[in-house]
Amino acid sequence: MERTTQPSNKELQVSSSLFRAMCLCTGDMHEYGKWIQRQSVMLQLVDCVFRGVAQVMFVNNPLSGFLITVGLFLQNPWWGLNGLLGTLVSTMSAVVLLGHDRGAILAGLYGYNGTLVGMLMAVFSAKGDWYWWLLLPNMFMSMLCPVVSSALSSITSKWDVPVFTLPFNILLCLHLAATGHNHPYFPGPFITKSPPWHHNSTMEGLDVSQLFLAVPVGVSQVYGCDNPWSAGVFLLALLIASPTIFLHAMLGSAVGVLSGLALAASHGDIYSGLWGYNSALSCAAIGGMFYALTWQAHLLALTCAFFCAYMTAAISNLMSTVALPACTWPFCLSTLIFLLLSSETPAICRLPLSVVSYPEKNLQYYRELRDSERSKGPQQIYRSGSQSGVPGVLEGTPEVPSEMC
Repeated sequence: MERTTQPSNKELQVSSSLFRAMCLCTGDMHEYGKWIQRQSVMLQLVDCVFRGVAQVMFVNNPLSGFLITVGLFLQNPWWGLNGLLGTLVSTMSAVVLLGHDRGAILAGLYGYNGTLVGMLMAVFSAKGDWYWWLLLPNMFMSMLCPVVSSALSSITSKWDVPVFTLPFNILLCLHLAATGHNHPYFPGPFITKSPPWHHNSTMEGLDVSQLFLAVPVGVSQVYGCDNPWSAGVFLLALLIASPTIFLHAMLGSAVGVLSGLALAASHGDIYSGLWGYNSALSCAAIGGMFYALTWQAHLLALTCAFFCAYMTAAISNLMSTVALPACTWPFCLSTLIFLLLSSETPAICRLPLSVVSYPEKNLQYYRELRDSERSKGPQQIYRSGSQSGVPGVLEGTPEVPSEMC
């Protein structure tokens, strides 16, 4: 008589426990967030720092932030130290100097620009690693991140769009322009005033394996890293928090690689991920983060990634005339353009910042809102972005303000 093999109660309990543990680590780790608010101030500060590190990629997850920090130190311990210091100082500045909203601070929204400022100041320092005097301008510029962010948000809030990494772009360019390559204490990189892209008129010598590797490296270049191992850690961090962000970041980076080939960019620039990071950010932002993820929004995200890649080449050429890097200006400008577009398509629905969380939860909110509208009958209609300033706006919705989607 054959005996059927069925999982025992103990095995089912173990599987259920593992599944619940995995769920606790994904998304924004909401249950952990409620627990950490009851702990000491120091533990809350550590949590804020890790969330701030991850918020560069729109991720509000301390576990992902910890993994990204590991990837930064794997790339270069000095860079990682400066990135953590920038995040800490920026967060403390928001708490002590400006007293900003506690929820935004706990989510790391006042730390991520400091992460990039600290990290990229170390990357662009001509003094090399372990030049301790660099910590002084690092702390000063990181302290200014919440100030610049607060000033810009008073403008962007009128259209309910985020400031993204505009404070980082402004402050890093300010530092590099003020010091220059020949500064005796804080020299910057030597950037020629000719266009930095060296064009290839042929596909000969193209390394296919390096080309595929350029896609994950393009995602890691968001933090200024070109180490493939660091890229793998970063992608794992994104996958844990949100598979949607992981997918769109990879797609955006791939779009940047293809655009680099189409524009005859130097193979070395493509391999190092310089063509991928801005497109990766743009694709992740549009593809489910600030728009509800529908197939129309997915196509819009890919379109934004191509547009961002083209803008990357243009802005890099323009910025090189004043000996400055492109930073993430292409991402900010292209994504803001696509967030402010007007659309008559109901499926292209931009979510209000007050409800934006992570793509999977955003999609759940959108579906609940859509089902609620359907249950109320045909009298509820979509208001076009040309009338409201926000694409895909639902009129008469009690759950959110009427000017939002």
